[in-house]
Amino acid sequence: MIKTATGAATRLVIRQPDDWHVHLRDGAMLSTVVNETARQFARAIVMPNLIPPVTTVAAAEAYRSRIQAALAPGLAFTPLMTAYLTDTIEPGEIERGFGSGVFTAAKLYPAHATTNAAQGVTDIERIYPVLEVMQRLGMPLLVHGEVVDHHVDVFDREAVFIERVLTKLLAAFPALRVVLEHITTEEAVAFVEAAGPNLGATITPHHLVINRNAMFEGGIRPHLYCLPVAKRERHRLALRRAATSGNPKFFLGTDSAPHAVGEKESDCGCAGIFNAPVALETYAAVFEEEGALERLEAFAAEHGPRFYGLPLNTGAIVLERTPRRAPSTMVVANTRIIPFQANATLAWTFRGRSIGGY
Repeated sequence: MIKTATGAATRLVIRQPDDWHVHLRDGAMLSTVVNETARQFARAIVMPNLIPPVTTVAAAEAYRSRIQAALAPGLAFTPLMTAYLTDTIEPGEIERGFGSGVFTAAKLYPAHATTNAAQGVTDIERIYPVLEVMQRLGMPLLVHGEVVDHHVDVFDREAVFIERVLTKLLAAFPALRVVLEHITTEEAVAFVEAAGPNLGATITPHHLVINRNAMFEGGIRPHLYCLPVAKRERHRLALRRAATSGNPKFFLGTDSAPHAVGEKESDCGCAGIFNAPVALETYAAVFEEEGALERLEAFAAEHGPRFYGLPLNTGAIVLERTPRRAPSTMVVANTRIIPFQANATLAWTFRGRSIGGY
């Protein structure tokens, strides 16, 4: 990280980051959404929960082509595709996709755990043959870590998943590389810290900023509703400590997930926060507040690639400590979307890619 100061402004030049968990959507929305991510990040792990989900090599290749076609001219960006695991997915399809370089990882959604997860896995043992293949290949498993038992409180679903499912999974497949995605609890932080080197975790910008009170401040705040849902303040503080600790097991994953205003502000609003327009600025503010700006580059641009066994990026990006107003609303495919931190004053401004590289 290169840090320069002139007067009250501070300029950061860091290795270009990657986003290890993002929802780019499809169709008309894709063209705007993908460029919000691609202007900041060199690569991104693309979630496969489309309708229908990405369960085959052919579907992943087609989706990757649509993403690449939607990129703004001259914008270099590599989408890293994932397979959506189902009870009946063929191990051979996973092996073929990983061997050909189409699948970077596979995603485990417990059935009905989140948006477009209806076709997810109903029982982890049903996909043991797939996990055996992935362990042999060194292919990462990405986990949405929540149980869907209606008797479990929504705020406890991550902790219960760790106890009931993840512990069993890691014991059965000790060499399998696993990412516990978008962690939200103190329990998840402690579990990842105590586990072996094959378990990592992503942390979103919004879970570093909001706790569950934010969803009810002055009324219902549907644009702050996501899954896993934000938790108590002690959990938010645990996430901030983990993200800024320098521990290589924690790395950047925005879980940016746009929904139209009408889909959020309805009698059954969708879960998801569109944070891509302010992602790096939000992370920078958190790291500064925690007195750990010197660790931002590693969290954003080094820990993730090393966990996945990929090379570090050679490009660089510039952040400047000058305030800017976050957009209050955005029009995407003729549809309004409310982004994270809407209309807030951000302490940091993303200035783009550094011409000189890293």
